[in-house]
Amino acid sequence: MRGWCLSASVGLSFLISMAGCLSAIAVSSVSVQEKPHRQDVETKYETHSQIPHLREIQLPATSAQILGQQPAPTNPPATPGEVIAITGVQANPTDNGVEVILQTPSGEQLRIINHSTGNSYIADIPNAQLRLSSGDAIAFSSKNPVAGITEITVTNLDASTIRVTVTGETTLPTVELFDSDAGLIVGLTPAETVLQPQAPATDDETIEIVVTGEQDTYRVPNTSVGTRTNTPLRDIPQSIQVIPQQVIRDQGANRLGEILENAPGVSQAGRSSRSIFNEFNSRGFSLNFLRNGVPEQSGTGINSIVSNIERVEILKGPASVLFGLGSPGGSANVVTKKPLQEPFYAVEATIGNFNSYSSSIDLSGSLDENTDDNTTVLYRLNASANTTESFIDFFDRQNYLVAPSLTWQIDERTELTIDAEYQRITGTRLDYGLPPEGTILPNPNGKIPRNRYRGEPSLDENDTQIYRVGYDLEHHFSENWQVRSRFQTVFYKDIYAVAVPQGLLANKREEPRFYGKYDAFLENYQLDNYVVGRFAIGSIQHQLVAGFNLYREILAYANGIEGNVAPLDVFNPIYGAPVTDITTYDDRTRTRGIGLYLQDQITLAENLIVLLGGRFDISNQKYDFFTDSTSSSQQDEAFSPRVGIVYQPIEPISLYASYSRSFRPQRGRASDNSQFKPERGTQYEIGVKADLTDRLSATLALFHLTRSNVLTTDPNNLLFSIQTGEQRSQGVEFDLSGEILPGWNIFAGLALIDAEITEDNDLPVGNQLNNVPSNSLNLWTTYELQSGSLQGLGFGLGIFYAGERQGDLDNSFQLPSYIRTDAAIFYTRNNFRAALNLRNLFDVEYFTSARGRNNVLYGDPFTVQGTLSWEF
Repeated sequence: MRGWCLSASVGLSFLISMAGCLSAIAVSSVSVQEKPHRQDVETKYETHSQIPHLREIQLPATSAQILGQQPAPTNPPATPGEVIAITGVQANPTDNGVEVILQTPSGEQLRIINHSTGNSYIADIPNAQLRLSSGDAIAFSSKNPVAGITEITVTNLDASTIRVTVTGETTLPTVELFDSDAGLIVGLTPAETVLQPQAPATDDETIEIVVTGEQDTYRVPNTSVGTRTNTPLRDIPQSIQVIPQQVIRDQGANRLGEILENAPGVSQAGRSSRSIFNEFNSRGFSLNFLRNGVPEQSGTGINSIVSNIERVEILKGPASVLFGLGSPGGSANVVTKKPLQEPFYAVEATIGNFNSYSSSIDLSGSLDENTDDNTTVLYRLNASANTTESFIDFFDRQNYLVAPSLTWQIDERTELTIDAEYQRITGTRLDYGLPPEGTILPNPNGKIPRNRYRGEPSLDENDTQIYRVGYDLEHHFSENWQVRSRFQTVFYKDIYAVAVPQGLLANKREEPRFYGKYDAFLENYQLDNYVVGRFAIGSIQHQLVAGFNLYREILAYANGIEGNVAPLDVFNPIYGAPVTDITTYDDRTRTRGIGLYLQDQITLAENLIVLLGGRFDISNQKYDFFTDSTSSSQQDEAFSPRVGIVYQPIEPISLYASYSRSFRPQRGRASDNSQFKPERGTQYEIGVKADLTDRLSATLALFHLTRSNVLTTDPNNLLFSIQTGEQRSQGVEFDLSGEILPGWNIFAGLALIDAEITEDNDLPVGNQLNNVPSNSLNLWTTYELQSGSLQGLGFGLGIFYAGERQGDLDNSFQLPSYIRTDAAIFYTRNNFRAALNLRNLFDVEYFTSARGRNNVLYGDPFTVQGTLSWEF
């Protein structure tokens, strides 16, 4: 066994020591940032009695400047066009109700536009944005803060406006507005309410504010990918990393594969980011793909352009209890952009070297004609076009995307979102890479040029079209019970031809090529229905999730032509060879299944949470080979459990442990015609999650992951396989994200992984799994000036490191380690943004992955791109 193989005792000691360090940091941070008592804040209030109550405001909505009728305040007015940062939000109980404090750095004045609808008071604040300690959230809420008020929310409507909404239980609350040195104070009194009968709050008691919705910062505190409920990351007993929109934008990422480079323990696996498909490993095994929480089985991993991606959530380890069949490595959930309530319009244009050009539009708002706030139908439209070449000869790619979506607020308890997406990719399909001899390994003929194309330009072609349509229906029976139904269908049409290199001949300069031309068609249907219920049994709180998932898929290859193409001299290529030895190929695979799942998040105490879950799946597959008129079928059944526990010794620290399993059906049969069992994954994980400050979070995880029932050659019949193979991956992962200081953001991760073969009939036990670096690091950090004449100017620096990796399971060659440096400079002013992104700043020659001895894949050389965007 190679490497630093972990022992349980050493790992546990390391975890405990790290938890102690993080606890000390967190406790120190809490003590430094302790909020003043309410009396201390109250002494700073400057009351303005001329501010009208809501009942005195004439409707339709009128506009009133908060301090317009008062003597000039000591607080500075905002500079015209300047966006004021709301750096803190507090909801404090008072004798008559509750007060909401919107804190500004220097107590700047805020302009308020008041109006109402139904039982809701609404205050729009232009030229302001949330920049809160928990992250630049787009929605903050406090449920039932006092009797008579059901909800208080503070939201980012667009890039320069926030909204405060207060909803009364039966009628409008009374609202008073105050200015203070701390910022704006909204005093709220429930209608016809006097002193509350419950015990008075302590001086410094603060109502908990729950963060929900989309994020606009490097730290994302909540997610639903780990539990199907909107749960704080620190309450989930499994490692999850969320790559938010702000990171994607700051890095100037153009493809999904570039986003995934930010996740520790995730590595490319046999394809480059220039291919139209992604292949990634997570913790040594294949990474699954989801879309808005719905699994995509085949035809997934399309290396999409990112214009319709809001964020990417990565759940590490097995996830069959949530999403059914899949690899044990982990799952990447691509969350697309959703309609916004307020008008939002954005255009963007990008130009880069290698003749790279792209443009996009992002439009959102309401389709209702009325001007009040009874909004019922919202829309969003994303569209983009991209064309690029590459450092590789004959490479060109065109990518087009149109993604409309609608949200219908049917009533106050029911919401329906319908979204669609059309994507078309033409041009070069694959990056064939280069053989290891002549790149990594010596070749008697010399070094093969990095730009060499090994396919056949006159034969290679690609036209891929993907159509997606789906809905998300959510209904709340009450505050504690809701039901959700999600449906997604994918139609995939892929017409392509490839001349695939087959490896160098004995002379180490020529290689034969296999030719295939296919019309591939895919239909995938996914229906996921579940109910979420919150209830208590005695003092124990439960959050129950129960549901079922139906899926059906057809994948067919029609009109297939296969043959051979004359060998190509990679040192002196002559293109234009014809196809010989032509045969035909047609097949079809049909898959259908059902999954039933149940999960309970049990809060035994305020600092102790237990997660129990299980899922039972039935999967049926049928294979039709029309070329030789044969077919086969198989059915698999599997139960996948999950158990986890979270303990919080102090509020900012969570210690957790979990156990989970996965399954994936195997194709084919053994020599005795017996059906193979599903491949299983089993993971044990312990870790610590810490909110180091209100703006900075970290996760440390130790894991032991086993993949069993792996197919290996039958020693008694070499034409068949048997299920005796086993592979094991264990290691440590660490990630850090958030704001270190005002304007200074960081998104970083570290992974140490030992992944090896533990049982096999073909390969030596102890061989390392291919394309899994033993150690890797990703670091991306930005700083933006917060004041002065250059306010809005920012800089970014990225360092990406990968250690040595095996190129194949035989461990016959290694990919060398590398360090890649990226940089960025950007300027944001009002609604305008300009950015310059530099990738591989020092033009390092490095390899991202290998596909056996057939090819190794170069990373991109130095690239530069400039982007201009405007929101209005």
